[in-house]
Amino acid sequence: MNKAALALLIHGGTENWSPQRWKSRFDNVCSNRRVVLLPDAGLDPTEIRYAAVWKPAPGELAAFPNLRVIFNLGAGVDALMADRSLPKVPLVRVAVSDLTARMTEYVVLHVLMHHRQEPYLRASQREKRWAPKYQWPASAISVGIMGLGTLGAHAARALTQLGFRVTGWSRSAKRIDGIECFHGAAQLDAFLQQTDILVSLLPLTPDTRHILNRDLFAKLHRTGPLGAPVLINAGRGGLQNEADILACLDDGTLGGASLDVYETEPLPPDSRFWTHPKVVLTPHNAADTDADEISKYVARQIERFESGDALENVVDATRGY
Repeated sequence: MNKAALALLIHGGTENWSPQRWKSRFDNVCSNRRVVLLPDAGLDPTEIRYAAVWKPAPGELAAFPNLRVIFNLGAGVDALMADRSLPKVPLVRVAVSDLTARMTEYVVLHVLMHHRQEPYLRASQREKRWAPKYQWPASAISVGIMGLGTLGAHAARALTQLGFRVTGWSRSAKRIDGIECFHGAAQLDAFLQQTDILVSLLPLTPDTRHILNRDLFAKLHRTGPLGAPVLINAGRGGLQNEADILACLDDGTLGGASLDVYETEPLPPDSRFWTHPKVVLTPHNAADTDADEISKYVARQIERFESGDALENVVDATRGY
């Protein structure tokens, strides 16, 4: 066991994401390397070359003077980027096919749910009311995806295969076969004006914080079959102005919403999202990725790095993702 040591800094998460589970996984995939679960009173901080983290406290990573690479076990890196003491070493985000596929499952499920009027039909079932409404085809609905990275592009292709009219918007220009792509602030309004169902998969940066607000919702397409546009946010909780979402649902600016992420998590019991009739709520599990695949991914990246190959999916500090 003569290879550089890997430290695990894990806070919170479900049972499957518990620190002990991660230690067991990394012991298995890094069997020739010392894996240290922090806190460890006997640890010499200078031994640590790699860190795999989930919601580390600000300043924790600064304790390792010889750190070479940080691996974030989840997709979102905004909390890490906000840590001013973060060591100036490559920060690698998770990008495994399992995560991508699961996010696409979530997006397709919730687009179909609103397209096929499931909230109305489930309410009718509870009331024992047989009152079907006209069902329009997928081709009548325009789905707009904000965020055209790996996740957004994959979801866009899947929705196109189902017959939806799909467009996308991103900060910088993208090209995806069969998808009309908009980019930058100058093209945002044109993108919104033709969107019936808005899917947000954006990263959280200073530029995108609270981008999902009343001003944006008011620009969405308003004469489509849905009657009012729908929001699906599976990106980051900080993207949404939650007071605006609730007010827009109440006054009809939005016809419905599927939310997987929130500004405060777990969602407080007194949040109106729990009981709002137009909200489909999920507990941040849209892309609840296979942790075994994540640990294998990190192990492969470390081996690549030590062999002199370039790391994959390194966060651009200037962009924040």
